Amino acid sequence: MLILLAFIIVFHITSAALLFISTIDNAWWVGDNFSTDVWRMCATNTSTCMAITDDFNEYQSIQAVQATMILSTIFCCVAFLVFILQLFRLKQGERFVLTSIIQLLSCLCVMIAASIYTDRHEELHQSHGYRMEVSKGQYGYSFVLAWIAFAFTLISGVMYLVLRKRK
Repeated sequence: MLILLAFIIVFHITSAALLFISTIDNAWWVGDNFSTDVWRMCATNTSTCMAITDDFNEYQSIQAVQATMILSTIFCCVAFLVFILQLFRLKQGERFVLTSIIQLLSCLCVMIAASIYTDRHEELHQSHGYRMEVSKGQYGYSFVLAWIAFAFTLISGVMYLVLRKRK
């Protein structure tokens, strides 16, 4: 039981780390001489960055991605704290339902963010607010990490739903 508990804790911390990295790091859309995420666009050859503001087309879509990624990260961290509290407060045989619900909300938020970015990426990268041509890029590793975090939070949410407290 102790090994299972350690595995669940490590799995949850890995999910949170993936969410933090994918939310913060500047690699959702990359090209030869630029990288961009939901916060800013950076030119790699000059090391200059500019924030994505309301001057950009589809700024509302970017804000939706920002908000849902932040919510996902917060939900994942709250779910971990609730799990630790429930670990000491639940009676034997009860399930970690509250932790599961919060973790599944995190899963839903990251899915919404990655889905919006996937659907709107062509319009997002054709804005005249960029100083360079960014439409000729590809998805970066932060975008891929967001989808991996979706899978991890979904699996851990289901694990908490199935998990019962034992001695």
